[in-house]
Amino acid sequence: MKRSLIIFRLIRESYLFAFSAIKINKVRTMLSLLGITIGIFSIISVFTVFDSVERTLRESINTLGSNVLYIQKWPWAMGGSDFPWWKYMKRPEPTMDDLTEIQHRSQAAEASSYMVALTRTVKTENASVDNAMIMAISQDYTDVVPLEFTEGRYFTSEESAGGRPVAIIGSEIRQNLFDNRNPVGLRFKVFGQKVEVVGLLKKEGSKNFGNSNDNMVIVPVNFARSYIDLKRDNLGASIMVRAKPGVSNDELRDELTGIMRSVRKLKPGVEDDFSVNETSLITQQFDKLFGVVSLVGWIIGGFSLLVGGFGIANIMFVSVKERTAQIGIQKAMGAKNSFILLQFLFEAVFLAVFGGIAGLLIIFLITLGISAALDMNLILTMKNILLGVGVSATIGLISGFMPAWSASQLDPVEAMRSTF
Repeated sequence: MKRSLIIFRLIRESYLFAFSAIKINKVRTMLSLLGITIGIFSIISVFTVFDSVERTLRESINTLGSNVLYIQKWPWAMGGSDFPWWKYMKRPEPTMDDLTEIQHRSQAAEASSYMVALTRTVKTENASVDNAMIMAISQDYTDVVPLEFTEGRYFTSEESAGGRPVAIIGSEIRQNLFDNRNPVGLRFKVFGQKVEVVGLLKKEGSKNFGNSNDNMVIVPVNFARSYIDLKRDNLGASIMVRAKPGVSNDELRDELTGIMRSVRKLKPGVEDDFSVNETSLITQQFDKLFGVVSLVGWIIGGFSLLVGGFGIANIMFVSVKERTAQIGIQKAMGAKNSFILLQFLFEAVFLAVFGGIAGLLIIFLITLGISAALDMNLILTMKNILLGVGVSATIGLISGFMPAWSASQLDPVEAMRSTF
């Protein structure tokens, strides 16, 4: 109990001394703490921005489905000067026939669908939208990637099979073409052909790497194939396959690879002429990117923290010199070296934390301003707050050790003589 009271008193006195240093020598202390403030601001602001970006990207990636594989012409893991793009250019696009074979042969797939996306102008008599995203899909698309409707419905099997001129649209398309009227039953032109709106998608905002369903026009692929060549080299078609519950992506990939090699009559030893992609490939690429960005943030903020650390050390050496007589009196009254050491260490930590909190406060105000002004949800997370406070405290501990050690080693008699 007595030890706890001593520690409490020690912390309280250290806090009061730190607060007194800020109050009495405002300019000197604030300038010395500016390095800590700038350092914490640099590091935590980078982490805050990229945490928000990473959260948005991961939400977008999750909408693609963690248990969905994509059979495509191009692999997702691309880049580098040695990337053999010429080899992938020669590959054929996935076809509706490939989808049919997968649906007949696969035992590991729960659902599969064909999808191709391209941009076109869509219009009514009074309005038009340039570069609208047109997505042509097969009937089972919603079994792979669920769609949420606010009005209307999904295509019927008869509409998909017969290639009927029907469409599902996003909220931005509705707003631009129909001025927020209920679009179900209304018509507009795509590919120069009038189509009827049968469904309106729920507004989802900016996600999916900037291509949300809000700017989407979805039509049956059998309707679109009358106006576009599905076998065109640069179309970017995909066959999306969702695994059954309990089936791993690796198992599904192995099965799909075997089916596709059989369908395309590839001999043993011949390289695949298709890619089986999954969202983990994107996640791995972003993990590498964010790792580099985090390192850059630490390097940039590290220089400011180094300057801030020297500032803390300077404050503490001055504090030791100004309180030499007081230290001598404390020792004469029985204060141990460890008590003096901890007293000054706590004081250095408190000063550093004050500087760090100032940096965090600036970041918090900036996040509020950006979130209010822009369509970007920036959040200063508790993890980053604790990181900022922890880094500040660590800098204070390291920077204050030498001044605190020199204070604890003072001879009490010599220290008290400094009063005269």
